[in-house]
Amino acid sequence: MRDLERTLKALANRRRLAILGYLKQRQEATVGEIAGKIKLSFKATSKHLGVLTAADIIEHEQRSLQVYYRIVSPKLLSPATRSIISLL
Repeated sequence: MRDLERTLKALANRRRLAILGYLKQRQEATVGEIAGKIKLSFKATSKHLGVLTAADIIEHEQRSLQVYYRIVSPKLLSPATRSIISLL
């Protein structure tokens, strides 16, 4: 039940939903690309990405100096999370 609560709290924010919509469309992106698309500062975007990562909704990979974010495999997401992301 706690995992569901954490996930729903992470998804209960329009900026984080915008991030997920962008990642769904692009597959993966850097913080700078995401921040530019959703028109939010780099720092604020990083914080939102941290919340989504802590909720196990997205994952990141460091390549050289860039960090790329993507939505985790659908197999690893809860049915509720998959349903919400499918609506974006």
